[in-house]
Amino acid sequence: MKLIDTNSILELWKNADCVCFDVDSTVCQNEAIDDLADFIGVGTQVQQLTREAMSGSMSFKEALAQRLNIIRPSIDQINEFNKLQGHKLSPFIRELVELLHSKDKAVYLVSGGFRMVINQVADLLGIDRKNVYANTLKFDPRGNYVGFDESEMTCESGGKARVIEHLKRTYQYERVIMVGDGATDLESCPPADGFIGFGGNIVRQIVKQNSPWFVHCFSELIEKVLLSIRIFTNKIKTN
Repeated sequence: MKLIDTNSILELWKNADCVCFDVDSTVCQNEAIDDLADFIGVGTQVQQLTREAMSGSMSFKEALAQRLNIIRPSIDQINEFNKLQGHKLSPFIRELVELLHSKDKAVYLVSGGFRMVINQVADLLGIDRKNVYANTLKFDPRGNYVGFDESEMTCESGGKARVIEHLKRTYQYERVIMVGDGATDLESCPPADGFIGFGGNIVRQIVKQNSPWFVHCFSELIEKVLLSIRIFTNKIKTN
């Protein structure tokens, strides 16, 4: 993992043609899989498994499968969760996405979470659902959980990096930035051209220590974009 320096990431941020956001504890204030487990009544068991997974004793896919086998969410439960829990967006993320869209920058949500939940977040932010990369759950005809799509890139360790490789290869993006709070986000650079660490909801020291730019609020990112616009406008006026 080779990260660029602070000045370079600031310049890259102003000129990026694609921005990818993690969702849990980044775009949203909460961790959806833990909240869903609590909602269904198995939060304690899932949190214990999450701690074991973070210790490195199992792969991301193994941890995902085991947690889902405990939660076993039905379609009705997820729909009720989406309706009753709502989605706690991080401050200024809505304004940031709106600004990026106004500058014709592609915006993606890349997460190890669940598409059925993250699609709702995308709708709130005005992000096309085709720009969501997350895990797809499988259900039987009665809506009961039966598994997850193991072909999704995001169900594997290193999945976010694979998504970014796919985006660059498919759409020829030249300056891709990943924004996130976790180690899996940090590890996606490269192939991402730059990484911005986010600590607005939780600060993970490994991310803070290794980020060329670490922010605690999305207003900091908005400020840099608006500053670049003002500088550009002033240059035009003086010429």
